[in-house]
Amino acid sequence: MSEPIKNRYEFSIFFDVENGNPNGDPDAGNMPRIDPETGHGIVTDVCIKRKNGVSGFDIYIKDGVPLNLSDKKAYAAVLEGGKLEKKDPEIDRKLRDWMCKNFYDIRTFGAVMTTFVKDKLNCGQVRGPVQLTFARSIDPIVRQEVTITRVAITTEEDFAKKETEMGRKHIIPYALYRADGFISANLARRVTGFSEEDLQLLWEAIINMFEEDRSAARGKMAVRKLVIFKHKDELGNAPAHRTLGLVTVKRKEGVDVPRSFADYEIIVDEAGCPDGVEIICRE
Repeated sequence: MSEPIKNRYEFSIFFDVENGNPNGDPDAGNMPRIDPETGHGIVTDVCIKRKNGVSGFDIYIKDGVPLNLSDKKAYAAVLEGGKLEKKDPEIDRKLRDWMCKNFYDIRTFGAVMTTFVKDKLNCGQVRGPVQLTFARSIDPIVRQEVTITRVAITTEEDFAKKETEMGRKHIIPYALYRADGFISANLARRVTGFSEEDLQLLWEAIINMFEEDRSAARGKMAVRKLVIFKHKDELGNAPAHRTLGLVTVKRKEGVDVPRSFADYEIIVDEAGCPDGVEIICRE
């Protein structure tokens, strides 16, 4: 692994959805999540974060793998043929550091790893240097319920009575979303070791996050723009609200109902950028 990052960052991700459901709400029949007061769409941070990994970049929280199995790997690796003892003042750090070294999402976002308990030990809790907000749509969304015909009948008894069944899909005709993120070089250095190599992988993962994660329910989704604010120093050179406030979005003139990304304009106020901060845009 390369050295931990030395610069603080903020970033804004803009992504859109066309005829799809970007994040269903299980408490509302899996309809797209919405802010009931404003009508704006919402996509949670955990919906955006975790995919699959490789050696040294494995993923702790993923489908089909109980958390305890991953925790046991740390115990076995640190055990080294002997019995771990709680009285070892370094044992908590050893377990935590092994998890950070081997799991990219822990090194990046942190994790609660207290579900596994053996010899009165667990892998602890880690606050990761990268944190994401919920994504929120630029404009209020319209949630549509589309009725579909289902020809795959479940049981023989039902098939004798009917040839089709009715089903429903929930979609948004179009919406552009924004999520903001924060990266602490201080936490990377002190806790997880999040490195420059990890950072570059994060940018690539954000840009391509929907390219290998397609589904019919989500419709057409794409990351449209990533705006990065790189501070000169570890603790930053300006408050986050100042940097993120430099990015605004507006509908183009004459557009009343946005139906594509071309109906919007993303504006980055580079002239207002604080001293010691660099703006990097990726599309």
